[in-house]
Amino acid sequence: MTGSTELRVDRVITRGDFTLDGQSFTVDNNVWLVGDDHGVVVIDAAHDPSVIAAAIGDRVVTSIVATHGHNDHINAAAELADLVRAPIALHPDDDVLWRAVYPRREPDRALADGQLVTLPGGGALRVLHTPGHSPGGICLFGELGGEPVVFSGDTLFRGGPGATGRSFSDFPTILASIRAKLLTLPAQTVVHTGHGDDTTIGEESVDYDDWVRRGR
Repeated sequence: MTGSTELRVDRVITRGDFTLDGQSFTVDNNVWLVGDDHGVVVIDAAHDPSVIAAAIGDRVVTSIVATHGHNDHINAAAELADLVRAPIALHPDDDVLWRAVYPRREPDRALADGQLVTLPGGGALRVLHTPGHSPGGICLFGELGGEPVVFSGDTLFRGGPGATGRSFSDFPTILASIRAKLLTLPAQTVVHTGHGDDTTIGEESVDYDDWVRRGR
């Protein structure tokens, strides 16, 4: 078999609707492919399974991981899973959100805080349970090429925490999650977000006190 076994991160951007509490918004989602030339883990299969499958190519998909259960992060998961024959993993605290999209299908695997998601080609990502944006929101932390990275879903963005104020979300909870699980990571950790551009833990940590004041 030819090709590189060096781990890499590929970003695929898909567009579709986020729907919750009777409202709908068109959003661009980051779908992350983590692996090598032979295999890949998909993080947040959003909107368009054909676009994601094209980016995967002939690589083997070992897992489709959802950082949380909002429809715009899972609405391509089932079709993609059937297409590439891969299991879907979700934290069980987001079951109510999952069932809103897939009432007759269960996730294949349950994620838990501290669990390791094995990467093709070696290495792993550690599950960090970070509730607040949703009850079962998670981030995935690991070292790729010797550099620390975290896939933050909708828990942390460039410019602050993920949105709260809708059903199943809570601002003090997401602040506590970020403080305990993310701001304790190395400052140089690259944050691959669920929407928009990358940032780093160090860049975001300086504004934490402002986020707290904003919520008072």
